[in-house]
Amino acid sequence: MIRFLISTVAYLAANAVGLLVAVLLLPGFVIDPLAFVIAVGVFSLVQTVLGPLITKLSFKNFPQLMGGIALVTIFVGLFVTDMIMAGMEIGGISNWLAATLLVWLGSLIASILLPIYVFKQLAEKASENRGRGSA
Repeated sequence: MIRFLISTVAYLAANAVGLLVAVLLLPGFVIDPLAFVIAVGVFSLVQTVLGPLITKLSFKNFPQLMGGIALVTIFVGLFVTDMIMAGMEIGGISNWLAATLLVWLGSLIASILLPIYVFKQLAEKASENRGRGSA
């Protein structure tokens, strides 16, 4: 259960980093600060639900897309989130393409680095505290 919780938090944090990178680097990509948390949740949920579906459809109908399935999933996730969220605006087609790449890259880097540095340190501190409590 703890592993699932840590995995979920890492996934949400990685998507938050990806969206934040796009917000910071693309002038037309805007998410209201109050809507950011909801946008991360919606985006993550859409990716979690539609990712396997898009993968299955691609494998059956468009096997050429299999290499870029993460990019397709992120694009669809951004599209659905943009449609649902009133406080989110992506801008023109160049922003859509750049946002897809930036969110993918930011999420990828964060999903690699967060478990190595942040969650490893948290686990070490938790085990230290457990060791002190039993002594």
